[in-house]
Amino acid sequence: MLTVVESLWHGVVMFAPQYQLTPKVIDGLYTEAMVLADEARSYFDSERARDIVPADVAVAFSCESLKVTTRLMHVIAWLLNQKAIRAGEIHPSDVLRDLDQLGYAPATDGWMVDSMPDEARALIYASEDLYYRVQRISSHMESANDEVPEPHRMIEQIRQSF
Repeated sequence: MLTVVESLWHGVVMFAPQYQLTPKVIDGLYTEAMVLADEARSYFDSERARDIVPADVAVAFSCESLKVTTRLMHVIAWLLNQKAIRAGEIHPSDVLRDLDQLGYAPATDGWMVDSMPDEARALIYASEDLYYRVQRISSHMESANDEVPEPHRMIEQIRQSF
């Protein structure tokens, strides 16, 4: 979808791309998040994860496993919220700004991750990658909504009511 953008430079009319979060993208991200959550649960509950030594690496490993879980749960919750909006279960105007944003998840402590097993590192980095991709989508959607003048937003809400 393209929107017309009028340039201040010589009044030239240009077209700027406007991106949409489609059901196919939501489903793909949701599937990826659920598979990654299952892999993380399986790995973090395994014997090989419990046998990590030395103690400082084991503590860091526990912290990172919580960060992975937090990231994935925020992504899954945000995607389910987007699915509900698109399915008409939640009206977009009913969504509070806080509920429409992706929740905060702390970053990985890279210096400790290097001392962890390869499989743990792969899960940690995969969860970060997914989280940051969804965060970019969420931020882009918020900024796109902020650009719409309030009267136009109200007219669209009225139009959707009928």
